[in-house]
Amino acid sequence: MDFTTANDLIEKVEKSIQRTGSFKKSQPLLVGVDLGTAYIVLVVLDAAMNPVACEMQFAQVLKDGLVVDYIGACSIVRELKTKLEKRLGVELMKAAIAVPPGTGEGDCKTHQYVVEGSGMEVTGILDEPTAANAVLGIKNGVIVDIGGGTTGLSILKNGQVIYTADEPTGGTHLSLVIAGNYGISFEEAEAIKKSKDRQKEIFTIVRPVIQKMASIVKGHIAEHNVEDIYLVGGTCCLENIEKVIETETGIRTHKPNNPFLVTPLGIAMNCKA
Repeated sequence: MDFTTANDLIEKVEKSIQRTGSFKKSQPLLVGVDLGTAYIVLVVLDAAMNPVACEMQFAQVLKDGLVVDYIGACSIVRELKTKLEKRLGVELMKAAIAVPPGTGEGDCKTHQYVVEGSGMEVTGILDEPTAANAVLGIKNGVIVDIGGGTTGLSILKNGQVIYTADEPTGGTHLSLVIAGNYGISFEEAEAIKKSKDRQKEIFTIVRPVIQKMASIVKGHIAEHNVEDIYLVGGTCCLENIEKVIETETGIRTHKPNNPFLVTPLGIAMNCKA
């Protein structure tokens, strides 16, 4: 799989965290709001889908992909929106959102109300792996989105989603295992997990959780002819996670350079101006 185009777009989003891109103020901006279990991320694109700005914040206002602290979620989204508007010099009016596959209508509405509470109209709601595919452009295979709270997947055949699933195992569970192993707080475990210098050290500790994630994927795709797995989501930033999943499933497994930003970028690409 050639991720050249996807990696180029993702790199531009990374750069837009620190440096605001140029855009025409006369044209609408596209916003993607990713309400994650570990992070809330807002990505802004111009009308031609070029990354313009990105803001994010660590947050524990969702559990297993569902909003459990509505007030806290609203506050963070408003704060990030305000930061972006200050950087851009324009008001952000519309946004798209995504939810884990299989999320009920009531929980979808809660996500929508959080974003609408910040003053943006929600113009699109989609599931997270489908959002990721706006970036990856996969025709056949399974996109697996491993976020902070859940492992979600979408199986694609000839570019169409034919099956989706979501289960409550994600990066939070890795952090809990690390915290228990070292006898430290969850926050300290999160910091260790994200440290590139300590990834080899913790890999054997979290490997059983990754194997569980792989078994979830394997179980859901067992009845389908899947030849390739594509990983996205913040948890997939863990070095060599793709090798464990490939070994456990027996299926070729790929991931872009920065899996964390794929889904929020894809959400923004689905915003209707």
